[in-house]
Amino acid sequence: MNTESLALDFKSATLYAIRVVLHSADPERLSAALAKRMADAGSFFENEPVVVDASRVEETIDWPALIAALRGHNLPPIGVVAEGANLEAARKAGLTPVELSTPAPRPAQAVDMAPANDVSTPVPSIQAAAVTTAPAPSDIAEPASSGKAAPSPNPMPEREAASATSAPAPTAFAPHSSSALVITKPLRSGQRVYARHTDLVVIGMVSQGAEVIADGNVHVYGPLRGKAMAGARGDATARIFTTHLDAELLAVAGVYRVVEDKLDRSLHNQPALVRLDGDTLRIEALKA
Repeated sequence: MNTESLALDFKSATLYAIRVVLHSADPERLSAALAKRMADAGSFFENEPVVVDASRVEETIDWPALIAALRGHNLPPIGVVAEGANLEAARKAGLTPVELSTPAPRPAQAVDMAPANDVSTPVPSIQAAAVTTAPAPSDIAEPASSGKAAPSPNPMPEREAASATSAPAPTAFAPHSSSALVITKPLRSGQRVYARHTDLVVIGMVSQGAEVIADGNVHVYGPLRGKAMAGARGDATARIFTTHLDAELLAVAGVYRVVEDKLDRSLHNQPALVRLDGDTLRIEALKA
C-alpha cells in the first residue's frame, strides 16, 4: 500500500500554548483569579491552548472544576505538568502529561550594512496568517498592572512552546532569523501580526485592539495603542521599542502589564522601550 492510498499521514509540527501556573488548589480562588486575569488581558489569551502547570501545588486539585473554568473563558486545556496524585487525577480528567522546554537564548546579531532580505512574504501568525482582520484569539503573559511575575496565589498565564500544529519543527526552538518582518502599513483593531523566530518592525500606527507579537524584539515607528509582545517564546532579552507609547498591554517573555491608567507624562505618547529586569517589566523613556 503506497502513501497516496492512506487516509492519514504524520507530520512534525509546533504549537503555541499558554502555561497557566497554579499556586493554589482552592477552586474558588482559582476561579476568581482566572476571571481577573482574563478581564485584565481582554482577548489576548482567548481561544489559546492551555498547559496547566501544577508542579508547585501539593494539595489535591479539583481537575474537572478547573478544566470547566478554563473552557468557560475559551481556554481549551490540552496538557498538564504535575506530579504524583495530581498527575494521575489530571490524566483521568483527560489531560495529557507534557514536558515544557526552556527557550534557547537568542544569538547576538551582527550589524549588517547590506540590503535587508526580502520580507514581502509575511511570517505566518498563530492563525496561519501574518495579518488577520478577524478578532485576534489572543496571546501572552503574566500578572496585570504591576508588571511583576512574582509568585502569587493566582494562576499566571505564561506563553510557552508545546508540541503539535502545522509547520515542520525539528527542534523546539528554532534559531532567530537575521531578517526582521517589516510591516509598512497601519494595523487596525482586530488585526494581529506575529513575527516567528525574528524581530517585528511596524512602520505606522498600531491601533487599539490590534496586536503585534514577535519571538524577538518589537519595533513600532508610530503610535503604539494596541497590544505588544516581545520574546513570545520566552526570550527575556527581547524588548519593545516605540516612538509613541500609548499601549493597552505590554509583554516581554510572558511577563505582562495591562496599562489601565495613563502613563507618566515622560512616557505617555513619548519614545520608549520596554524590557525585563529580572521578573519586573520596566518601561523607560528613550532619550536622544
